[in-house]
Amino acid sequence: MKLAERVKRIQPSATLAITAKANALRAAGRDIIGFGAGEPDFDTPENIKEAAIQAIKDGFTKYTPVGGIDELKDAIIDKLQNENNLSYSRSQIVASCGAKHTLYNLAQAIFEQGDEVIIPSPYWVSYPDIVLLADGTPVILQTDEADGFKVKQENLRRAITGRTKAIIINSPSNPTGSAYTLSELEALADVIVDAGILVISDDIYDNILYDGLTFYNICNVREELQEQTIVVNGVSKTYAMTGWRIGYAAGPEEIISAVTKIQSQNTSNPTSISQKASIEALRGDQRSVKSMIKEYKERRDYIVDSLNKINGLSCLRPQGAFYVFPNVSRVYGSTYGGKTITSSVELAAYLLDAANVAVVPGEAFGNDGYVRLSYATSMENIRRGMERITAAIGDLKR
Repeated sequence: MKLAERVKRIQPSATLAITAKANALRAAGRDIIGFGAGEPDFDTPENIKEAAIQAIKDGFTKYTPVGGIDELKDAIIDKLQNENNLSYSRSQIVASCGAKHTLYNLAQAIFEQGDEVIIPSPYWVSYPDIVLLADGTPVILQTDEADGFKVKQENLRRAITGRTKAIIINSPSNPTGSAYTLSELEALADVIVDAGILVISDDIYDNILYDGLTFYNICNVREELQEQTIVVNGVSKTYAMTGWRIGYAAGPEEIISAVTKIQSQNTSNPTSISQKASIEALRGDQRSVKSMIKEYKERRDYIVDSLNKINGLSCLRPQGAFYVFPNVSRVYGSTYGGKTITSSVELAAYLLDAANVAVVPGEAFGNDGYVRLSYATSMENIRRGMERITAAIGDLKR
């Protein structure tokens, strides 16, 4: 059978593939410590679960409007106003089946053949493929560790062409944990306004920040950018609600209307019960969020310090999210069992085979000199995993 050409353009999600492999090995009896999944290990807070249970009891189990119920849209509007100082109306909001679904629908609505989309690297694994599926062309803009993996003004200016339609900004970032300051966004905003391109602002980790850092969206820099920006967010990461599948977008009414139209022909509405749970997440008690972030910070500090003690590895301290992206390139050329490690894929395979530790190769994020580890797992797993990685790297012949 001949499949559609679009299928050949894309790769399966590397993070999901690593997690699936780790789970399969674990099921087969291997003691695998998984650092692959970008998923909070905390349970969804009780008040949110109770709201879902109440929705079921109330019979709120039918179709809803395609783009979400007004009560959820209002909760999103209030969140964006109160936390991010951004103002929207209901017609500028759409709720979807997770932030990934939101991004996919958005790409389908605004990209077409010939459009270039600037994607800073390292990037979340799905960005290029989502653009490709919309017939767009991903333009990978490399960033440097020395710059905190953040785009510099002059590099962005050089990357823009007459075919550039948009840039994707993810702050705090998956996989690096880097977050833009207000002044850094101001520098980018000058270029973006002059070029008249769109911004897709992936803010899914906006609440997971450390060391007193304040989150800024690029719209906070220049008010006129709100007409060029689509803000994407969701409840998955902040509220440990990955399986509930609620994401949302806020932006110009014309674009949001188009996204809603596309959604009407693929999934229709997001799950009714999850919508009610998400209202409680956004409006309810936020103490559980603060508790999770406190735990993440402790894990971050431990894993970064541990990685920086390993000979041949170095790791920046993330400013947000729950990932570390250590530089492992100095161990390339090392050997074990007659084999030579020359890439992040080969190093990840070695750690899985020799140390029973699953990490994601940096190649999947656009930078082969690194690997990604998620610290959204218990401190016990992190300690054991760091001991295993330390031993495995130490066993390499250099």
